[in-house]
Amino acid sequence: MDFSTDYETKADAIADLFASSFTTSEGVEEGALIGALARRLIAETPTEDLRVFTAWEEGMLVGGIFFTRLTYEGDPRTVFMMAPVAVATELQGQGIGQRLIAHGLDALRQEGVDIAVTYGDPAFYGRVGFNPVSEADLPAPQPLNQPQGWIAQSLTDAPLTPLRGPARCVTAFDDPALW
Repeated sequence: MDFSTDYETKADAIADLFASSFTTSEGVEEGALIGALARRLIAETPTEDLRVFTAWEEGMLVGGIFFTRLTYEGDPRTVFMMAPVAVATELQGQGIGQRLIAHGLDALRQEGVDIAVTYGDPAFYGRVGFNPVSEADLPAPQPLNQPQGWIAQSLTDAPLTPLRGPARCVTAFDDPALW
């Protein structure tokens, strides 16, 4: 598997992967929402606030992951949110997502990012080092519909300690429908 950070020239393929994957797993409406989110993230998010990693096998896009900056008004630490994550439907269950996530987290560590947070299934993301956090300790930029899915990990040797908010996310994520 090859990893790439070239998302600008592959924007359509990446957005299509997210739309297709989420349509299959969550339905047509969710697929359209996440496909549109992927397009907005690529088109509208400043480069310094966006990291995109994709996985390729034999020239075929098999997975993708977005990391976007979260800013905490009262905290100097660098925080990125991992979302969304997608693997081609026919290839799910083969460890592609976990390898892609590990690759992305390693790249963020090397860049000096302090904390990664995501909003998803704690059982799945727990396999790659994410642990539940409370909104009191790590404020979310929007009210969470499923607070048990708010999970994070320290990317440094320092323990994960509470962040001082309020939190602000990139524009494409600043939509209550996504939370």
